[in-house]
Amino acid sequence: MRPLTDATPKPLLPVRGKPLLAHHIERLREAGFTDFVVNAAHLGERVAEFCGDGSRWGVHIQISRERVPLETAGGIIQALPHLSDAPFAVVNGDIFTDFPFKTLQDIVVDPAGGHLILVANPEHHPAGDFVLTGRCVRQPPSNKCPEEQSLKTLTFSGIAVYDPTFFAGAAPGKRPLKPLLDRAIAEGRLSGQYYSGVWSDVGTPARLAAVSG
Repeated sequence: MRPLTDATPKPLLPVRGKPLLAHHIERLREAGFTDFVVNAAHLGERVAEFCGDGSRWGVHIQISRERVPLETAGGIIQALPHLSDAPFAVVNGDIFTDFPFKTLQDIVVDPAGGHLILVANPEHHPAGDFVLTGRCVRQPPSNKCPEEQSLKTLTFSGIAVYDPTFFAGAAPGKRPLKPLLDRAIAEGRLSGQYYSGVWSDVGTPARLAAVSG
């Protein structure tokens, strides 16, 4: 995203008149969420200053500062002490979507389980991440299983609900989420659903311009 992110962290890039992060906070508040933990890595002081304590939105925000970017699982693991022992929702800060966040509150996950929101594969990620059979998230079919080739791959949206013990045994530090998702699939602990509405991974200036227009 450089040079856009040289002076502005990605979650604060403007989309349709306001920062991406503001879109999330406002829509999550409207959906009934009142307690937030916001991970802040690159230019984290800007994120912390923007969020404050959340009172201007009528919510409570805690900032989980990352001295170095901890990646998709490491950031969640570091934030766990700020959370209760109840399941919690995660929304990536660099996506734009009209997903109905209120429905996240009705999702029931198994102990140590997770639930992913999956979307159609975007042009920049045509291979997708997973397949859905009912509500069960599975690995994409391999060439060794011709009978599974009809299963359509989907992309993980960056929106999910997790039981805190989903991350049990995962050491703090820089850590990607994919291995934990793979382990949960192997153990039958990962469910999901498909969403066909507006969603974009705002990962390049071109994709940012597309959702801003």
